[in-house]
Amino acid sequence: MAVNQAAAVKVGLGLLGLCLFGYIVGPPLYWHLMEGLAAVSRSSNTCPPCLCDCSSQPLLTIPEGLSNASLVDCAKRDPEVNEDAEKNFAELLTEELKLREAEALESQQRADMALLEAKKIASQYQKEADKCSSGMETCEEAREKAEAALVAQKKLTAMWETRARQKGWKEGIAKSHTNSQGNVQAA
Repeated sequence: MAVNQAAAVKVGLGLLGLCLFGYIVGPPLYWHLMEGLAAVSRSSNTCPPCLCDCSSQPLLTIPEGLSNASLVDCAKRDPEVNEDAEKNFAELLTEELKLREAEALESQQRADMALLEAKKIASQYQKEADKCSSGMETCEEAREKAEAALVAQKKLTAMWETRARQKGWKEGIAKSHTNSQGNVQAA
């Protein structure tokens, strides 16, 4: 009984696999076959090439039995239509080139204006930087002069302090004497 069940399961899985294969491969295979049959049926019903005299028929009216493609084919064979089409194409290309040239000139003018503006701003910044550098040099010179004056003043102060000490001046006495009288008496 187990053998029958195993065989039934194998058969069921085989049928399931076959159905799945048919489900996946079937539609594309069907459409390929149908396209092949349609191509064969079209080739058996070939009609002779259409001969048309374009000069005798206006291009806007479509006679019975002719399609738009046959009119286009006639127009391709007509040298006057070809010349007109080439002229129109050349005119369109010329116009397109003129438009692009105008756009390029406009773009170049905008770029030139932006460059001039950038140069003007750069010049202003350079002037400001030069002013700043000049101011820094002036400040540095003034600082050096002040530093030299301070050194000279310290030397002068040290000289006067030395003279005052030689004459008996003491720092503690001068402070107490100044506090009691409110002013400094000369020694």
